[in-house]
Amino acid sequence: MPISEFDLIRRFLQHATAQREDVVLGIGDDCALLDMPPGRQLAVSMDTLVEGRHFVPGADPAALGHKALAVNLSDLAAMGAEPAWATLSLTLPGPDSAWLESFVAGFSALAAIHNLQLVGGDTTRGPLSITVQVHGFVAADSALRRDGACPGDGIYISGTIGDAALALGLMQSRPKTPVPEALRLRLDRPTPRTMLGRLLAGKASAAIDVSDGLVADLGHVCTSSGVAARIEVGQIPVSASAEGYLEQLGWRPVLAGGDDYELLFCVPGDVEADVVTSCREGGHRVTLIGSVEVGAGVSLVYPDGRVSRETPAGFDHFMDT
Repeated sequence: MPISEFDLIRRFLQHATAQREDVVLGIGDDCALLDMPPGRQLAVSMDTLVEGRHFVPGADPAALGHKALAVNLSDLAAMGAEPAWATLSLTLPGPDSAWLESFVAGFSALAAIHNLQLVGGDTTRGPLSITVQVHGFVAADSALRRDGACPGDGIYISGTIGDAALALGLMQSRPKTPVPEALRLRLDRPTPRTMLGRLLAGKASAAIDVSDGLVADLGHVCTSSGVAARIEVGQIPVSASAEGYLEQLGWRPVLAGGDDYELLFCVPGDVEADVVTSCREGGHRVTLIGSVEVGAGVSLVYPDGRVSRETPAGFDHFMDT
């Protein structure tokens, strides 16, 4: 039996997430009505995932629901913001109830972890694409930004880097060979580091999430802050699952691969020890991988001592095909 657009919204989306007290009016009217807590700023971000560009046709809808929200939550994490609300716009080839139920399950499970409520959006017919906008709160003057790094700051990364790029590369080059589950999970179900971001708010001098590649995203910080960076490549943390591939593939997946959604952040020397201790006591794996310097651009120091300013390019929607 065909399902209408409004039946779709009522059945799958109106109650997809838990209700928050600061949502005066959610899905079901022309606008949502939302209460802002006093003394806090609103952080807003939006990302779109397009079939054939960001995910393969036939991708698991539950994983898509998770990732569509996760990549946006990662932007809030990079600003040190606490997640609050989201809107969702779905362009669907048709009203597939089984697909929608699975997609919403993946979306809702992650939303529950972060106490986030879906408060609005849109649905329409067309080639499959998913757009999520998230809203979060951060104390005034405490937001993490890209433009605060200073010479002498230590450069840190959370978690491990390169897993998602390796998973994608293996899927594309060896389509009939199973990808190690640990790598595939990092690609399909990334973990947004929101708690780490909130811990770093007001302490780190600059931050960004690694979505388009470590070197490319660090380059954004350098450009915004008017500084240079020096990275010790051998100190970049990689997972046990990824280590076996580095000898075959080299450092490119680690340096230029996207989709890790780890936090890259800079810490002034006078608070560095305290910040690192707080991170580790909070259960967050963080690793020192370099330092901020006077100048411009990113220099790479390889394990054999070679220094290079030739850095691999990260992902660009309008340059990569």
